Amino acid sequence: MAVAFPLSELSDSLDLRRTYTAEELFAFPSDCHYELVRGKLRSLEMPTGGPHGAKTNRFTTPLSSFIYEYDLGECFAAETGFLLSQNPDTVLAPDFAFVKKAKLPEELPGGYVRAIPDLVLETRSPSDRPREISSKVREWLDAGVQLVLELNPAKQVLTIYRPNSEPEILTRESIFDGGTFLPGFVLPLTRLFPQV
Repeated sequence: MAVAFPLSELSDSLDLRRTYTAEELFAFPSDCHYELVRGKLRSLEMPTGGPHGAKTNRFTTPLSSFIYEYDLGECFAAETGFLLSQNPDTVLAPDFAFVKKAKLPEELPGGYVRAIPDLVLETRSPSDRPREISSKVREWLDAGVQLVLELNPAKQVLTIYRPNSEPEILTRESIFDGGTFLPGFVLPLTRLFPQV
């Protein structure tokens, strides 16, 4: 059974050195924004700025429409928690995730999603350090994600990470192609980064 944490009690007793469980994390107040990496809390930047939200939406709206049109699976909005491993628990929350239909139950139970996403998008914020991004990409790939996308609005690039492959960098002149992963889906990056 989940333990309730009143906000004042939580802020007073939060110990970043101790190990937490996914169940404890889920019971945190809604204004406490953390992920869990091997039982350790990691703060999430909340709220993000305008470019972060706008560019994420410009990419994920056509992607979600394509996924739903062809009934390929389920899309998850920003900060949905995915329970990737247990004992110690890891719960990560991407800016966007897609899980193929075959991996999901008919109806999602409450709590964190207990399926490894097939695709995740992480949109870089100005405060994100390269090492933090690299670490998160590695965590997703190690968990079994097939396609990790890192969108960098400031540099106008989309970096594609796949297991056992070198990263692929797309610029505003490039076209993102779903290839064998999402056959038929294409998105010119000029839609994300229109000429000013």
